Amino acid sequence: MQTRVRFAPSPTGQVHIGNIRTAIFNWLYARHTGGKFLLRIEDTDRERSTSEAVTQLLAELSWLGLDFDDTPLYQSSRLAEHVEHSKSLVDCGHAYPYKKGEGGEVVLFRIPWNADSFPNIRDCQSASIALHPDVPVRINANGLSYAQVSKKGKPMPTESCLAGFRELEIYDTDRAKIFSLEPVVDEILAGGQTVSLENVSEMTFLRREVYFNDLIKGELSKPLDSMKDLVIVRSDGTPVFHLANVVDDCHQNITHIIRGDDHIENTYRHVLLFQALGAAPPTYAHLPMIINAQGKPYSKRDGDAYLGEFRDNGYLADAVLNYLTLLGWSPGEDLEKMNRGELIERFTLDRVQSSPAQMDINKLQHMNGLYIPELGEADFIQEVRAVVKNEPWGKDVDSNYFSAVARLMQSRTKLYSQAKEWGYFFEEDISFDEKFVRKHLQKPGIAEALLEIGESLRSTPFELPSIEQAIHDVTDKRDIKQGKLNMPLRIALTGVPTGAGIYEIILLLGEETVLRRLNHAITVLCTSG
Repeated sequence: MQTRVRFAPSPTGQVHIGNIRTAIFNWLYARHTGGKFLLRIEDTDRERSTSEAVTQLLAELSWLGLDFDDTPLYQSSRLAEHVEHSKSLVDCGHAYPYKKGEGGEVVLFRIPWNADSFPNIRDCQSASIALHPDVPVRINANGLSYAQVSKKGKPMPTESCLAGFRELEIYDTDRAKIFSLEPVVDEILAGGQTVSLENVSEMTFLRREVYFNDLIKGELSKPLDSMKDLVIVRSDGTPVFHLANVVDDCHQNITHIIRGDDHIENTYRHVLLFQALGAAPPTYAHLPMIINAQGKPYSKRDGDAYLGEFRDNGYLADAVLNYLTLLGWSPGEDLEKMNRGELIERFTLDRVQSSPAQMDINKLQHMNGLYIPELGEADFIQEVRAVVKNEPWGKDVDSNYFSAVARLMQSRTKLYSQAKEWGYFFEEDISFDEKFVRKHLQKPGIAEALLEIGESLRSTPFELPSIEQAIHDVTDKRDIKQGKLNMPLRIALTGVPTGAGIYEIILLLGEETVLRRLNHAITVLCTSG
C-alpha cells in the first residue's frame, strides 16, 4: 500500500517551528517511502482562521521546499460530509444528542460499551475505587458521576464514560452491595433510566483500556474509566476537530499519522472513532515535544519561535530543514550537515527519539554558518546588501568595496543579519567597548608595539604578504610570540574581538584608515583610564 501522510495545520497565525518540524517529518517520510505528502488546511475555526494565515503558510512551505502532492484540501469545504457522518454515528448508536444545563444540545461520541467489534479495546483486570460517602453516585447514559477520596479525606469529583465500568458493582457504607450495572445497562444506555446512589463506600469493576502501537513510543494505553464521552458536534451544529479530523483522514486515505505527542490523548479517542466509522485506524507516530533549556515547551518567550522569524533573520531554508530534522531524529551516524537527498535517503521513523528535543539556537546558527559559505558570491552579496541598506553607513556605500567586504566575511557569517555589524569597514568613526579596550589595549608595551607596527606598515608595500611580515617583524623585535599582537590590533582597528583575519582586514581598510585608527588607539585608547 502506498504511504499517504498529511500535514494539517490550522491557519490561525504564524507557523510555529514545532508544527513545521511535523511537516518536515511527514514530507521526509513520504519522500523516503515513495508515498504522498498531502496538505490539509483545517480552517473550520471561523473566528480565528484567516486567508492571510493561509497565504503565509503556503509561502513558508514553499520557502522551505516542502512540496505537497495533490491540491490542498480545505476542511471548511467538507462541512456537509462531517455533519452527515455525525448523523450516521447517531443512527448506529455510536453517538447521541445530549443537553446539559442551560446550554444547547451537543452530539457526543460514545466510548463503546459493547467493545467486541473494537480491536483497540481490551480487558485488563478487576479494579476497585474507594468512594466518598457524602457524594452520591449518579449513573445515566452520559456516564458515571462520583467522588473519590483524597489523601485528606476530601471528596474528589470525577466523571467517566459508562464504558469504563464493565461488571460494575457498588457497595454502601455497611459493605452491602446496592447496585449492579449489567442487568440495567441497556435501559441506561437507551436513556430511559438514571440511577442515584447515596452512602456509598466502594465500587468494583472490570477495567478495560484502549491501546495502540506507536511507531516512536511503542504501545500506549489508557483506561476507559479515565475517559468521558467525546463532544463531536457543538450546540451550534458545527463539528469539532475530532470528528472532522478523522472523517477527512478517511477521505484522504491517510495511512500514517505523524504528529506531535501533545495529540496522544486525542489518539486514544480517534482510533475508536475510526472503527465506529467502519475504517481501520492509520498507523500512528507521535513526535517528541520541542523544549527550551529549562525543559519547558519552546515558545516565543525563548526567542524566535516561528518559521517566518527565522527566515526574516537570515536563516537559510536548507539549514533550517537540516537542523529541525535533527531535532528529535538521528541518522544513526555522527552526521550533522546533510543535504535534502541525504535526509530523504536516511529518514526512518524508528530513529526518531521518544524523549523531548531541546531547541538550541546556537546550534542552529552554527548549522546556518555551514550553509552560507556554499552560496554563490552574487547571491550572498545581494542578501547582505539588502540587510544593511537601512544602516546609516549602508545607504551610499561603494558597491565594489562592499562586495570585497562581503567576499571576505562570507565564510565567517552565520546569519545575514550579522552584516549589520560590519560598520567598522565603512564608518569614519567607530565605537569601542571599554571592557575590550582595558583588556587588550591598556597593558604595558601595547602602545609602543602599535606605534612600531604603524611605522613598519608605512615603510612596506601595502599588500597582504608585506602586511603580515611587517607585523611579524615587530613581534620578533619585541621577542613576543607571533599572534600576540593580533587581538590588540583587532580592537584598535575594528572595536570588536571577532571577525575575519586581521591581515585581510588591514588590507581592506586601507593604509590611510589603518594608520589613523592606530594613532587614535595609541594617543587616546591605550592611555585613557
